[in-house]
Amino acid sequence: MDTEKELSLEALKAGDREAFARLVDETSGHIYRVALQILGDEQDAEDVLQETYIKAFRSLPEFEGRSSLVTWLHRIAINEALMLVRKHKLQVTSLDEGNSFDAQDEDEGMEIVDFCCLPEGELLSNESRRFLDKAIQNLPENLRVVFVMRDLEGLSIQETAEALNLSEANVKVRLMRARLHLRQELSVYYGGQLQEASHR
Repeated sequence: MDTEKELSLEALKAGDREAFARLVDETSGHIYRVALQILGDEQDAEDVLQETYIKAFRSLPEFEGRSSLVTWLHRIAINEALMLVRKHKLQVTSLDEGNSFDAQDEDEGMEIVDFCCLPEGELLSNESRRFLDKAIQNLPENLRVVFVMRDLEGLSIQETAEALNLSEANVKVRLMRARLHLRQELSVYYGGQLQEASHR
């Protein structure tokens, strides 16, 4: 850690509100997007954002720096988001469930469509994006969180593993499962689009 970062962290741990305001400015966009993708509701995501920074401000004096501040904030936000998920009694799957995975089982009966024949405008249409967002929301919680952090927010496998207190191998398995689920959903969707196009 360089001198500037050390001073900034020391200021944060000392309760410097100006330093904390800069931290919020620099990280709130990422934290909000993660919460929104997990919850699918803007008001819930705003609530998670607020709770994340309240808890972070209270806990900063005890922050030991074992992970980056961003990873630490992600962990707080994800915990807050998952508590809301459970509160709303949405589909819940424990983040600590077993790691067994058989890719062959996941691929059974999966219909894969070649997307090459669809015009680019169709692939990028608002309807397609809404369908993708819905498909992400329909992922089991443990897969959705990993997919959001790794593929949408661009965190590394290591950072995702640290934020979720999982092994890197576990993150890779869940990411693979999430991608397979989404591939199947999108294959069915675009298969229908291709059929519609062929009848025009």
